[in-house]
Amino acid sequence: MTETTSQVPEKLSASTAARIGWSILILATLYVCYFSHLGAIGFVGPDEPRYAWIARDMVETGDWVTPRLYGKPWFEKPPLFYWGAALCFKLFGVSEAAARLPSAISALLATLALAWLALRLYGAETARWLLLLLPTSVGMIGFSHAAATDMPFSGMLTIAMVAAAVVLGLVPRTATLSLSFAAFTPSTFLASVLFGFFLGLAVLAKGPAGIILCGGAIFFWALFTKRWRDAFRLFHPAGIITFCVTALPWYILCARRNPDFFRIFIIEHNFKRYLTPEFQHIQPFWFYLPIVLAGVAPWTIQLVLKFLLPDSALGKRQTRSPQFFFFAAWIIFTLAFFTLSKSKLPGYILPLIPPLVLMLLPSTKSALLSERDRRFESFTIVLTATGFCLWLVGWAYLASSINQQIPGKLSGLAIPQDFIFFLKLLGYSGLLVMTICSWRRLFKQLLIVTALFAAILVECAGRTLLPWEGEIVSTRGFAQGFAEGTHPTITVYSYKLKRSTQYGLEYYLHRDLKEWDPATPTPGYILYSQKASAELRWVELGLVPIQVKGFPDVEVCLKR
Repeated sequence: MTETTSQVPEKLSASTAARIGWSILILATLYVCYFSHLGAIGFVGPDEPRYAWIARDMVETGDWVTPRLYGKPWFEKPPLFYWGAALCFKLFGVSEAAARLPSAISALLATLALAWLALRLYGAETARWLLLLLPTSVGMIGFSHAAATDMPFSGMLTIAMVAAAVVLGLVPRTATLSLSFAAFTPSTFLASVLFGFFLGLAVLAKGPAGIILCGGAIFFWALFTKRWRDAFRLFHPAGIITFCVTALPWYILCARRNPDFFRIFIIEHNFKRYLTPEFQHIQPFWFYLPIVLAGVAPWTIQLVLKFLLPDSALGKRQTRSPQFFFFAAWIIFTLAFFTLSKSKLPGYILPLIPPLVLMLLPSTKSALLSERDRRFESFTIVLTATGFCLWLVGWAYLASSINQQIPGKLSGLAIPQDFIFFLKLLGYSGLLVMTICSWRRLFKQLLIVTALFAAILVECAGRTLLPWEGEIVSTRGFAQGFAEGTHPTITVYSYKLKRSTQYGLEYYLHRDLKEWDPATPTPGYILYSQKASAELRWVELGLVPIQVKGFPDVEVCLKR
């Protein structure tokens, strides 16, 4: 009796220590993967500087209804991201980090909501794995650090789907879990209100696609499970009213102020974008396959093995459950819908990453697993860790090889040696840890180490790689140097710049750059690409080159 009694405090102490350790690890992972180094790199691509311009314009003009780009109405996307970025600008000042903060918050909220659903469906261990593995996936890291509409849309849609799972009766109502908040399951009324609210936010983030993705997934779930009565619960009056109150006011008000709104937004930027190749985002039918594989990295090997190798007996029982069909319909319909689109971009497929990672989590019902199933699960974890570590080492040696081939005059473009050294150190350390864990049969501990290494990689990249990359792909440094070394009253023009480059320069210079015409040479500064320099008649036009560092593909001259 004495021995048994003495073991109880030891077990409680070990359980408390494990919870504290998990909490610290999860909190650190969420912060590093979603919030660290948001402003380490300037705006890149054509979307970030445009969306940030619109948000900044809302703050400067006070017009939070009509999105404006260069003073003209811009109806490519609804305003949710613009509102979030503008609010962050007002609270924290205008910066890249403030513009990207809405995406990071959306990623965090979606992760927490899905973790709650995993907790109620599969238990605390599955929820912990989700909180560790989902934030370390490439798709969630990348889009949480982007000043774009993809993550706010995906985040709001994910929360709406979690609420829909409650309304559909997929979440048990018995208080069987140890954590007090875990036993809380909202009533159908409250879940309907949350469903309508977050679906409305998804529609404010990207338009009718939110209704289509949610409705399509639930339609096919009801089709395969024959639970049509449960599906019709989503038409609860509380949900419909909440959705209308959330989403419709902006659409109605914006349409009243701008008669062309519905034609431009609904017809051109939704139906034409989906049904026609007018927007030039044409990709092959299989385009999203590598995007999905890259989006779930470093857990890609687990995804491949799950679909290539036969499921276990437990897995076969789970695939018959309504919960499995819910997540499967969510994933497959999203993939199919955007695969059929004539316009394809990587961010479109982001809404399927959270449920896909959830379905890849290691099984927590070890008591029901056969010895064969346990060996297979351990094999996938070891293979995932090995592939991740070898990728780190291979990338390091590839970067070293690239640096050796860069001419001396372009030495500034070399990948930082500190980052290359860190990749080698992390990769070789990972292989050593993998060997030890595999030898000691610590397979789930190995998965934790892999996720931890992924978070460490994100932190190191933010400190060493992103500042270097920012000088290569962002015009922020160039714009700062140009503003400091030129006269502010002289007109600035652009000449045959790339679209993304021009948008970035326009944001950082805070002006709309008109295209310069050599046929009618107007005096002023001319920002041109290296390829266009051969077309300029330097002597005839009296152009004077000006040295401005900070971006490799933009040069400056002055027409007096």
